[in-house]
Amino acid sequence: MYDHILVGVDGSDESNRAARYALELAARVDAAVTAVHVVEQGALDLTRGSSEASELREERAAVLAAIDEIADEVGHPADGELLEGNPAKRLTAHADEADADLIVLGRQGLSGVKRRLLGGTTEQVLHRSEVPVFVVPDEAGPFAADRLLVPTDGSENAGLALPHAAELARIDGGSVDLLNVIDLAAAGGAFDAGGLDAEFVERLENRGQAAVEDAADEIRGHNPDVEIRTAVERAKPSSSVAASIRAYVEDEGVDAVVMSSHGRSDLRRTLLGSVASSVLRRVDVPVLVAVRGER
Repeated sequence: MYDHILVGVDGSDESNRAARYALELAARVDAAVTAVHVVEQGALDLTRGSSEASELREERAAVLAAIDEIADEVGHPADGELLEGNPAKRLTAHADEADADLIVLGRQGLSGVKRRLLGGTTEQVLHRSEVPVFVVPDEAGPFAADRLLVPTDGSENAGLALPHAAELARIDGGSVDLLNVIDLAAAGGAFDAGGLDAEFVERLENRGQAAVEDAADEIRGHNPDVEIRTAVERAKPSSSVAASIRAYVEDEGVDAVVMSSHGRSDLRRTLLGSVASSVLRRVDVPVLVAVRGER
């Protein structure tokens, strides 16, 4: 499933951590790795003449040389590509051209802006990509897939994450937790002023249980030997679905989260503002985001 992994790098600690994670994953599945650094067109425009432009390209080539050193440490080879233009556009286009199966990026992104995702290249890649994107926070340890978490609401879009969870669990014989979080405040809306009817809450819980059981059946179809746990939880009052997912990650020792970019409730939204975006900001483990445009 993962034969060619593309990792975007910019020389930052975040991107180097992502590159190491990508190489560790690739070593497990014998995948080819291409490290891509994009020289921003704006930086090239500021150079004076071809000589300065050549010097800039040489300086940026050092970013890829650093990835070669990481590859030697991991013991898995990586090719390098130096591109020019808009980082998000060039990364996603190159992933398509090279028939990559997975893009790996650091959470901060390639913009150098000290904020999580907002306005950064990572978020733009998530918007544009037609291949899954693995977002690696700097807090992440070595690659591990002993325990994976898949949040699901039972929607078709949420189901995009299931084959990836099954495949990652296969690598080291890991397990998969399927979690449905019920947001009573969102479900009740304007009708929640006097408290939700117990029968209504029960229907939500039954729907959640059906969602995780159906997801478990599909994962077993991809990986019959995988150990699966299911859970249906209510989001705490004045909290959120993303906060519940983060708490589950921390309480249960989850190695990585696998989820889709959209679920039942946000089909018409961009990634920004969705549950996936909030999870990416909140959790300190890698998050693989499956996208609708996957080949």
